[in-house]
Amino acid sequence: MQRRQFIKSTFMGGGAAIAWPHLARGEKKLEKTAFLKGANKSRVVIAGRSDVRDRSGAVSAVAVERMLDTAIEHLFAARADHVWSTLFSPHDRVGLKVNCLAGRHLSTHQELVFAVVERLLWAGVPKKNIIIWDRRDRDLVRAGYKIEKRAGRVRCLGNDSAGFTPTVFEFNTAASQLSNTIHSTCTAIINLPIMKDHGIAGVSGSMKNFFGAINNPNKYHMDVGDPYIADVNMLPAIRKKHRLTICDALTAQYEGGPPWMPQWAWNFDRLVVATDRVAIDQIIWETIENKRAQAGLPTLEAVGRKPTYIATAADSMHRLGTNDPEKIDIVRA
Repeated sequence: MQRRQFIKSTFMGGGAAIAWPHLARGEKKLEKTAFLKGANKSRVVIAGRSDVRDRSGAVSAVAVERMLDTAIEHLFAARADHVWSTLFSPHDRVGLKVNCLAGRHLSTHQELVFAVVERLLWAGVPKKNIIIWDRRDRDLVRAGYKIEKRAGRVRCLGNDSAGFTPTVFEFNTAASQLSNTIHSTCTAIINLPIMKDHGIAGVSGSMKNFFGAINNPNKYHMDVGDPYIADVNMLPAIRKKHRLTICDALTAQYEGGPPWMPQWAWNFDRLVVATDRVAIDQIIWETIENKRAQAGLPTLEAVGRKPTYIATAADSMHRLGTNDPEKIDIVRA
């Protein structure tokens, strides 16, 4: 189906069944427990393509799809179709947590979101079981998304529409109500953050994106977000339902975040993908530091914004992943 037809059938109802194409080389199949067993190292895939933008600078949806398939196949060492159908079942209700705080120029690209939705559909997840969500309806609209609340369709809405739990959930320093989307509606979450600098926490990546799942993120920006960001990620619905992070680094920002600051943004034209939310944040941090050095800016530590919460998330209390470079396998695809 052409992209326009696909988007119409996905978000407007109807549409024919789609057969999964043979995307990858080889026939290696992912075992159902492979991604749960763990390995000696946490793998982080950085995937890119030279054709991701056309001459006008617009992002190519086809190139993003191919980049996503390449990243998934290198992450799991299996065909992309088998990965998606193993990670998610037709009974799952899958939330796609985007980041739209900074508006159209520095938000999760719709081309990436549509590619993920397409693959979930191909894996058998019904449209009615897919929800694109963020903090507020207006953030989504400013980023170019259309609010959709009707039953039977791929929904798209903010926490102000979905509401929050009446219960306050706690872990260490964190005590928050959770978005009904992540707590009650969804059984699985795909995290789709942006790679960007953060003026308080140093780096906004996988773990920081879940501040969009709580009612009181303003309380947790003291001390460079440490240990608050790690503690929020330990709240049960966030910790247990996260299955995959696909960081949108097509356009990234190394200073002045979280709002859009074009003078410090660059077209990195990459996706960074992992199941380990700590390892991927470590790599996001290192990438931003490298870009800051190239631009002649001081390190985040030098300006008092070292993201120490990443190490906290890896400590013996949290065990959310690893920040040890010796235990992170970086694959460039």
